[in-house]
Amino acid sequence: MITYDRLFIGGSWVEPSDPELLEIASPHDRSVVARAAQAQPADIDRAVAAARKSFDDGVWRLTAPAERIAVLRRFNALREENAEKIAALISLENGSAGWFTRAGQLGLTRQANAYLKAAEEFGWEETFAPSDPASPMRSVVRREAVGVVAAVIPWNSPFSSATSKIIPALVAGNSVVLKVSPENSPSMGFLAELLERVGLPEGVISVLPADRETSEYLVKHQDVDKIAFTGSTRAGRRIASVAGEQLKRVSLELGGKSAAIILPDADIAKVVAGLKFGSLLNNGESCIAQTRILAPRSRYEEVVAGLKELVESLKVGDPNDPDTFIGPMIRPDQQERVRNYIQLGIEEGARLVTGGPHIPEGLEKGNYVTPTLFADVDNSMRIAQEEIFGPVLVVIAYDDEDHAVRIANDSEYGLSGGVWSVDEEHAIAVARRVRTGTLTINGASVAFDGPFGGFKASGIGREYGSVGIGSYTEYKTITV
Repeated sequence: MITYDRLFIGGSWVEPSDPELLEIASPHDRSVVARAAQAQPADIDRAVAAARKSFDDGVWRLTAPAERIAVLRRFNALREENAEKIAALISLENGSAGWFTRAGQLGLTRQANAYLKAAEEFGWEETFAPSDPASPMRSVVRREAVGVVAAVIPWNSPFSSATSKIIPALVAGNSVVLKVSPENSPSMGFLAELLERVGLPEGVISVLPADRETSEYLVKHQDVDKIAFTGSTRAGRRIASVAGEQLKRVSLELGGKSAAIILPDADIAKVVAGLKFGSLLNNGESCIAQTRILAPRSRYEEVVAGLKELVESLKVGDPNDPDTFIGPMIRPDQQERVRNYIQLGIEEGARLVTGGPHIPEGLEKGNYVTPTLFADVDNSMRIAQEEIFGPVLVVIAYDDEDHAVRIANDSEYGLSGGVWSVDEEHAIAVARRVRTGTLTINGASVAFDGPFGGFKASGIGREYGSVGIGSYTEYKTITV
């Protein structure tokens, strides 16, 4: 049994204001696997006060960027040393299949290295000569830390969401209060243990699991200068309204309903193999999952048949089983949400190719759903417009390339997507027409050195690389 009976505030483990521990259930069989203290508003006050003092005193923000980079390199090295343990903790609490959590650790190395390389090359202070050679003035432009950052992350990929915020925020010199989901108390407690070991000054970092009400208290706190949020579009709208009222800086990475455009010349076998990961990663609980499959009418049934074979081949079960590809949903309410969407798709008139709302046989004790494929889907259907966040795919037919682009863009979201073709340059030309923040060609991985984020209701701002670091800084111009 994993137990965290204290909270990590300002770099130290302290007694919580509420001593009652939350019981955390396994998504696999709903047995209790951990107990952990949860932050209350009083604990938020302590964490924000510690962050405010450390920032105002300059104990971290006034250190040289090279020193900050060195500390975060130590953190990343510690994380790499403990990758197997972290992967196991995430599978335990989230139900994510082991293949995904282990692969995610390699992704975290790429993410961190991209941030730290960008930090080494970042223009922390630059001098600009006047545009008029006769002018005696010059400008010194500095990039300085925003202040106290409230980083609020979701449950589906906790370590990735956490490091995508704390690394750039800390390397820029900010102090951070990281608010994590209660379900992730085991892995995020271990994250706090790693942060404790790397040598950050007192007050610079806190890691607090808490419910939504306490999260809103943090977001509204007068001593928070910036909110960095990943989560649902609904919650993002609420946070944006709070930030607007208080003129806080804000970045929002929100929901998605991404389209995979299969062009007529695509190799369908390669497309299906790629969509296994592009559409069904992390049990389908991923904001970047390409769950709207756009297929040309000329090859529509070929695509449907290939995806049917794929979906039916996936092993559903215990995330610790090395053969498992799809594990359970994180909570019973998420399981019910996905099953309700599957039933809705049937009622909307889509063709149920495989799967359905039933729970897989023998897995009734856990939060399992049956991977499901719908065909003959109209893009106006709710199953094509709303983020389901589970292993449910819809196949939509298109007439020509212009029609495919219109369907892809006919969504309130614009986070991710993909184009599949044997002609890469043609695929890139199509990708340029899609209104979304990130697209991949033929199943390429998302790059960590380029900006990541969404158009439309998928968010505001960008993460990763130098752009991600820049979002945690303010410009200061000194004219001499």
